[in-house]
Amino acid sequence: MAGGPRILRPDRAQLRWDMVDLESQIPADHLVRVVWSFVEALDLAALYEGIRARDDVAGRPTPDPKVLLALWLYATAEGIGSARALEQLCRNHAAYRWLLGGVPVNYHGLSDFRTAHGAVLDRVLTESVAGLMAAGVIELDEVAVDGTKVQANAGRGSFRGAGGMTRFEAAARERVAQLKAELVSDSSASERRRGPRRRGASSPSCRPRKRGGPRRTPARKPARASRRRRPPIPRRG
Repeated sequence: MAGGPRILRPDRAQLRWDMVDLESQIPADHLVRVVWSFVEALDLAALYEGIRARDDVAGRPTPDPKVLLALWLYATAEGIGSARALEQLCRNHAAYRWLLGGVPVNYHGLSDFRTAHGAVLDRVLTESVAGLMAAGVIELDEVAVDGTKVQANAGRGSFRGAGGMTRFEAAARERVAQLKAELVSDSSASERRRGPRRRGASSPSCRPRKRGGPRRTPARKPARASRRRRPPIPRRG
C-alpha cells in the first residue's frame, strides 16, 4: 500500500539567515542611485560638526549624515514626511534598504535628525529637490506655487522662461514645508500616546514634593494614657 505524498511543508517559526544582494535589487537607472550620487556631491560639513563620537573620543558611532539626508531626500521626492512611515519603508522597501546599506536606523533617530538640523535640512532639501526637478530627474505631486496649484507631471516645461528656477525652488520649498508638518504631527501623536503613562506616574501617591514648600509630617496617633502603679499599702503589725 502506497504511503502519503512526500512534500515540503512551511515552517514559519524556523529562524533563517537570508543572503541579500542589495545591488541586484536596484536597477542601474533607478532614482535612488541618482539621489545618493547627488547627496555624495554635497558639502555637509555642518552636519558632521555636531557628531561627538570621534576617533580619539569614546562613544558609539552614529549613522552617517549622508545616509540620513539621502533617506529624507528620497522620501521627500516620494511624498513621505512621517518618520514612522520612513522607518517602515527602511525595513520593507528595497530602495530605502539600498540607501541604508546595513546602517541601523529607527523612528527616533530619523525624527531627531530631521528636527535637530531643521534649518540646515530645510535649505538642503529645498535646494536638492529644486535641482533634481530642474534636471528632470524627479516630478513632485500637486503643490502650491504663488497661491496656485501646479501639477508636477507638467515637468520642466511648466517652469520654462524667466524665473523658471525660482519657481522650482518655490515648489520644492512648499513640498518640504508640507512634509515637515507631517513630521510635527507624527511627533505630536507619539506624545499623546505616551501621555496616559506620564499622567499615571504623577498620581498623588507618587507626586514629588515641591522645593521650598512646607514639609508635611504624618499625624501622630494619640498616645495611650499610661497607668500609674499605686504604692503598696503597708501592713499593720
